Amino acid sequence: MKTYFELLIKINPEIEDVISEFCFDNLPCEGVILAEEAYKDLEMTSTTQGTLKVFLTERPQALDLLLGEYRKLLLSRGFTDEMLGSWEYSLTEKENEDWSKKWKEKWDITRVTDKIVVVPDWLEYNEQPGEVVIRLEPGCAFGTGTHPTTQLCMKAMEIIGVEGKDVADIGTGSGILAICAKKFCANYVYGCDNDDTVIDVAKENALKNNVECEFELGTSENIHREFDFVMANILHNVLNEIMEDLQRITKKGGHIALSGILEEKAPIVLEAIKRCNLEIVHELHQNQWVGFVVRNI
Repeated sequence: MKTYFELLIKINPEIEDVISEFCFDNLPCEGVILAEEAYKDLEMTSTTQGTLKVFLTERPQALDLLLGEYRKLLLSRGFTDEMLGSWEYSLTEKENEDWSKKWKEKWDITRVTDKIVVVPDWLEYNEQPGEVVIRLEPGCAFGTGTHPTTQLCMKAMEIIGVEGKDVADIGTGSGILAICAKKFCANYVYGCDNDDTVIDVAKENALKNNVECEFELGTSENIHREFDFVMANILHNVLNEIMEDLQRITKKGGHIALSGILEEKAPIVLEAIKRCNLEIVHELHQNQWVGFVVRNI
């Protein structure tokens, strides 16, 4: 292939994960760059934050229609125009410069906590004693460890502790949270997703990390066993819809980590927590995102 297409979309950075997932699911997308930053003397001099750069293998069909319909869907689910950003875009055909790898250039090692480190599979890293290192090749699946919602779930896992426990990851994506649980010595780890394109990616990432997790196509309503610790890093409206299922698959006294929640949408999730008589034991914040750890009492 001699050329590729570069799509630039103006968005609200707070929903970059939502738009990235849309691109992977609906466009001939091989990768995205959330932001490019330039530094001088250790100070950031420029950033492209707020403009999503998307690498496409071919010219997308009916792009205006696809973006318009998805925007309507998000607005119907409680998002506002301000929360979404303008979505103005430009599409440029470019000479091939190894485009399938170019998006990886800006991906760096992510230190989530003093203990948890996420390393892109193509980078070298010297693991230090006591660290939990997760090596990742995201492929077409969302979940790289760089986004606050993923990090909030990891922090919740570290706080609660999952050693020897049975763990479920609902909406597993790249499998990063499931793999992290197994690295924390969980007994059994199960991950599911309603996107059939990500299951093989999650399985491959588990192999890269020498851990054993079970991944399958499905949703929380299809699960018929109980877990000590359940993670759901999903949009607030979906959390509201599936809260009863999350409670049902969590053992009495077990915990649920809820993430993917913009602070202004927290009341919707809090109402669902109250509806299910779950007890909030931790509330975590990062940027404009909030996560809750609740106990099934």
